[in-house]
Amino acid sequence: MKILTVNPGSTSTKIAVFEGEEKLFSINVSHDAAMLSQFSDQESQFPYRMETIHKALTENHVDLTGLSACVGRGGGLLAMEGGVYEVTDLVLEHSLHSKNGVIHPAGLGPSIAKSFADEYGVPAFAVNPPDVDELQDVARITGIKGVYRNVHLHALNLKETAIRHAQSMGRRYEDCNFVVCHIGGGVSVSAHKNGRMIDGYDIVGGEGPMAPTRCGAVPVAEFIEYSEGKTAKELRALTTRSGGFVSHLGTSDALEVQDMIEKGNSYAKLVWEAFIYQIEKGIGAMAVVLKGKVDGILLGGGIVHNKELVEKITEDCGFIAPVSAYPGEFEMEAMAAGAIRVLTGAEEPKVYTGVKVFRGFE
Repeated sequence: MKILTVNPGSTSTKIAVFEGEEKLFSINVSHDAAMLSQFSDQESQFPYRMETIHKALTENHVDLTGLSACVGRGGGLLAMEGGVYEVTDLVLEHSLHSKNGVIHPAGLGPSIAKSFADEYGVPAFAVNPPDVDELQDVARITGIKGVYRNVHLHALNLKETAIRHAQSMGRRYEDCNFVVCHIGGGVSVSAHKNGRMIDGYDIVGGEGPMAPTRCGAVPVAEFIEYSEGKTAKELRALTTRSGGFVSHLGTSDALEVQDMIEKGNSYAKLVWEAFIYQIEKGIGAMAVVLKGKVDGILLGGGIVHNKELVEKITEDCGFIAPVSAYPGEFEMEAMAAGAIRVLTGAEEPKVYTGVKVFRGFE
């Protein structure tokens, strides 16, 4: 089965072609930032992105003949259960117009995938979109009536890491309990029980550990005082762009932080230690969510290439369950694997309803 996967970013679009599980070709197609800035919204970028993608495929002599399916990153969609979703007109409408309120280039993924799918007469899918919501009800309640917890996590990579690890154990994801972390530009810590992500931190809303660009959880009273004289836009940026390492050290690059530490910067060392400490606290909390019945603690994401971080988490959290590292990301592989599961009948495709999984309590 030949699968095309598409993952749009701010100034580029990742493209990959798979034959089954084997990656035949991949490229990060660059889009001119000056050109992108001329478009009024993401939807109007679509023709330009398609033009540059087609050009890159032609220049690299990529033959899509025999394509079985196309998969696009499903940004912009309302919260739903995890799974593989057919790209319908409603998916296209909601993703293009950021129905969930989070404007991200990933919202162009379904449209690009559908364009290729229509050209080759094959189905188009979105796999485990960013707003996967499988929270148990007790995890939704906060200390303020009417304010409920949402989840924004690296769902695609988290679930694929769990699926792959379960397979390595000779078991099914649906039969395992895992604490799964994505440690990269953002940090997700989540609890997976029998194939469902029943709890995790809202990394867009300011929960969980700090990350290279995100503030994570902060004391509310202190934050109210800190916010005096600042705009809502400035404060919201702390949750996604200007918090964490950026706020403390002026960089989002973990390698730069390591370089600072090696050069004797004691504050950088303290921030790095706090970064790991907060991840470990999150792992402990998710282990309690699973009532201590944890089959493994799984670490994925770019910063997991740092062996000292993995060793520290293993040393401090290994008493809970075995710790396994999967450096980097499986996003493209995860999208292809989801399509293959549907095409082989191993998994039923789901239909996006445009209705949130959670709409409040009575």
